[in-house]
Parts: sequence; C-alpha cells; structure tokens
Amino acid sequence: MEVGDKIVTTKKTGKYIGEITQVFPDHYVFKVLAVLKHPAQGDLHHPNEGDVPFFHERKALAFGEQANIPRKTVKPYNGEIPDYEASLKTAVRELMEKLEKEDTLYSRKSIAALKSLMKEYGISPVG
Repeated sequence: MEVGDKIVTTKKTGKYIGEITQVFPDHYVFKVLAVLKHPAQGDLHHPNEGDVPFFHERKALAFGEQANIPRKTVKPYNGEIPDYEASLKTAVRELMEKLEKEDTLYSRKSIAALKSLMKEYGISPVG
C-alpha cells in the first residue's frame, strides 16, 4: 500500500473508508473519507456492558481526520466512496436500529449516547 491508496480499516470499534496519507514500517496514517460502521458506545474494555464506572460516548472519526492504524487492519478499497455525511447517518441509524432490538442496560445507555451524538452530528432522530 502507498500514499493515495483508498482503503477500508477499523479504528477501535468503528469501520471507515479512507486514503493513506503516510506510510511507516509498522503502520499507516489515513484520512477519513466515509464511515461504514459507527463506533460502539461504552467501555472498550468491557464491551456490551452497561454497568461500568464510566460509560464512554464514542464519536465517529470526522471527515478528513487523520489517524494512525496498524498495517494489519488495512484492506484495499476499490468501490465508490459514499458521501461522508450520508455514510455517517447510515452508520448511526444502523447501530441505533440494532440497539433498539435489545432491552439491556447497555443498549439503553448506548441509545442515550447515540441520541446525544446525533444532535452533535446534526442528524434528526428516526421515526
């Protein structure tokens, strides 16, 4: 992989389409172009648990934001790149729909965190 290549990668619990901007021996720096999966809410060390000391509100990486990623998490991307805002809305709504099917402390806290993020993102609630 080299600078300018389009990629798919994961960062924490989110999944993104991006472009490599720098190459290093053990990692790449990539620029975010679209969101495929919104990051999960809560404590990364205790996934799917609502009863944790601090329940984190986790934002998606912003359009154009650059982040370091290990080489092993990168795959080439050859498809059409969706609009960032549209991809963010889709990713948030898909996560919200999944959480709404559950009735757990974790899902309720995650939904509350996502609703807060939706306001920040400027995404109107569904239904």
